[in-house]
Amino acid sequence: MEQNEKLISRMPVVALRGMTVFPDSMLHFEVGRPKSIAAFKAAMAGNRDIFLTAQRDLLINDPEEKDLYAVGVTAEVRQMLRLPGEENVRVAIRGIKRGRLLRLSQSSPYLEGEIADVEEKTSSRHSDLRLEALKNTAKRLFDDYAQIIPDVPDDIILGVAAKEDPGSLADFIAGNVMLKYEDKQAILEEFDPYKRLEKLCALLAKECQILEIEEDINDRVQSRLEDNQREYYLREQMKVLSSELNDGKSPEDEVEKFREDILKLHLDEKSEEKLLRECDRLARMAPQSPESVVSRTYIETCIGLPWNKLTKDKLDLTAARKVLDKDHYGLEKVKDRIIELIAVRKLAPDVKGQIICLVGPPGVGKTSVARSIARALGRKYVRISLGGVNDEAEIRGHRKTYIGSMPGRIITAIQNAGTANPLMLLDEVDKLGKDYKGDPASALLEVLDSEQNFSFCDHYIEIPFDLSRVLFITTANDESAIPQPLLDRMEIIELGSYTHEEKFNIAKKHLVPKQIGLNGLKKSQLKIKDDALRMIIDCYTREAGVRKLEREIAKVCRKAAARVAEGEKSVTVTKEGLKELLGTVKYNPDSLSHEDEIGVVNGLAWTSTGGEMLKVETLILDGNGKIELTGSLGDVMKESAKAAVSYVRSRADVLGIEKTFYKDKDIHIHVPEGAVPKDGPSAGVTIATSLVSALTKTPVKGDVAMTGEITLTGRVLPIGGLREKSMAAYRNGISTVIIPAENKPDLDDVDKKVKENTGFLTAKRIDDVLSFALRKPPEKTVKPDDKETPIGEFTEQPGLIHPHISC
Repeated sequence: MEQNEKLISRMPVVALRGMTVFPDSMLHFEVGRPKSIAAFKAAMAGNRDIFLTAQRDLLINDPEEKDLYAVGVTAEVRQMLRLPGEENVRVAIRGIKRGRLLRLSQSSPYLEGEIADVEEKTSSRHSDLRLEALKNTAKRLFDDYAQIIPDVPDDIILGVAAKEDPGSLADFIAGNVMLKYEDKQAILEEFDPYKRLEKLCALLAKECQILEIEEDINDRVQSRLEDNQREYYLREQMKVLSSELNDGKSPEDEVEKFREDILKLHLDEKSEEKLLRECDRLARMAPQSPESVVSRTYIETCIGLPWNKLTKDKLDLTAARKVLDKDHYGLEKVKDRIIELIAVRKLAPDVKGQIICLVGPPGVGKTSVARSIARALGRKYVRISLGGVNDEAEIRGHRKTYIGSMPGRIITAIQNAGTANPLMLLDEVDKLGKDYKGDPASALLEVLDSEQNFSFCDHYIEIPFDLSRVLFITTANDESAIPQPLLDRMEIIELGSYTHEEKFNIAKKHLVPKQIGLNGLKKSQLKIKDDALRMIIDCYTREAGVRKLEREIAKVCRKAAARVAEGEKSVTVTKEGLKELLGTVKYNPDSLSHEDEIGVVNGLAWTSTGGEMLKVETLILDGNGKIELTGSLGDVMKESAKAAVSYVRSRADVLGIEKTFYKDKDIHIHVPEGAVPKDGPSAGVTIATSLVSALTKTPVKGDVAMTGEITLTGRVLPIGGLREKSMAAYRNGISTVIIPAENKPDLDDVDKKVKENTGFLTAKRIDDVLSFALRKPPEKTVKPDDKETPIGEFTEQPGLIHPHISC
């Protein structure tokens, strides 16, 4: 016990949380803890004295002696009231004097301790003037505080002004200002009135500074709020006016809706900023102005794009194979490649840059294959037809500065798909045009390049859009018509012509059921016999694909539908009844003569619609050495004919031909179907064989066809399109096809059905061709000083029986 302390009797103790009580102060507060309520009840039952002290940690619910400040206030309990329905008790107390808690003598059911009174320490070393100045400073600081804090009660202000005792003044001010309870406790524990007032002045000055800063911040915030409220008020007025002028539709609401939609897109910062700036421009425009229409359409288009909407790929290889097999017969190479693509995506989901180009004649199923791939992957399918497109803006879009401008076909397709990763089919990519408006093929370079298309920028949108997630598939009929830079970006998969057996299966499994349904028939109402279906294929169509075949089947279905509508229960189509349904046979398989003829040779040609067989005819007439070439022949084909004539002249002795034929004979070489342009070097061996046959009057085998380029020395050079050409030979009933020796590896790509029904012979020189193609080879008259040019030998396909020729 210190000198200024006097021991008094025990009394109840209450721990206060976040609150400090000073002497001569009146307080009302609620008590909720059971021990505190019990302590107040004990005080009310006794002499009403109670000791109030603050606890050090506010979070402790049941404090012990070490958790309490030693210095507190002895107070008198004036009133204790429990409100109905409430557990807390409201008390009114009056602080009497400082006290010190010596120890707790009881901790249950309430705290009770031994309390010593504490008397103030007065110091005589402070002059009256200094003390007066300190009091005035404290009162001035309180006045400053009262000016900053609104609604300070007048009785407190008057109480401060009336206080003259420094200790009481410090206690009164500290009890009525907002200080931390730790700071208030420090003032309570100061027993020297002068030092207590000094501490108060320091704390009060700091608090005033903080309040001034807070007031300044509040003023700024309030100013901004007022500006915002003013802007909001004006905008609301504008909305009402605009709504009245626009039949209840407010442009401001529309712009605000645009802003909300843009933020929901979660675009990159630059793109989002650009669209928000466009919204601000739209808000400043008159709703009736043409510019507002352009701006509104632009924003709606951008918001409508599926920026982050993706469909989940189906990566089940077995299910994908079933879908592809169900939709298409054959096409094994294409199906295998698609299964490989799905397998790679299953193992490496983020793989990019796989762009497939399906090349083949019309009607072989390129477009439908792409649709099946989309179904197998579970992706949205969109198709863009590029045939005849000659404007770069069709790909990249038009600048939005023009009224009526729109995005390019790529972005429009993405918008129609509704997802950012559809399967996009670029159809007829080989038929792109080019003129003064630009080169659309060059614009496609960015679209189909995985190193660039992740930030494809349409001229209309002007915001990068990620196309790397799109699976691009292109189609073409003629690979050579595709620009080389574009071709380098794609993987080529060739779809060849269908064989008779493939057409039969496609028609039976797919085309017939499809047309029966489209023409309103049931399966039980129409039955097409197999021999009738084969007759339609052979006698009414001649094509690489099956489009014309489908049209003929549709015609049969329409005829059958008419009969059913007239009362027949079912219709059975037989081979004999086809003429009644489809008319006269258009193509007679036996109409193509396979008889041995002089000067007439079966040649093979490649076209964008598949392989074709064409005959080369040669006539030798008396004349003066004139060479006539007819049949709409191109320059390259004419040069091949001249090369053949020169070769025959150089081999006239060996072939048994008069050496002067080029002087006293006219040569007329003709390729029928003169309205159809023809060109290319692969008819060289055909023309040479026809020429030798005509000059030697030796028949050419009618069941043999040939293809190959000829040189002046008689070598046979390789050609392209062997698969299509062999298919044409098969369709026309050719038994043997002569091909260049260097094309032997290409036989692996020839259809299995073709190889089963057609023999293939390889030739290195034209002499090899003549030896087999001519029915009766010309007699050779070799002079002793002549050196006969070695003739190569034929290589037969396994399982085929042909004479082995070697010289």
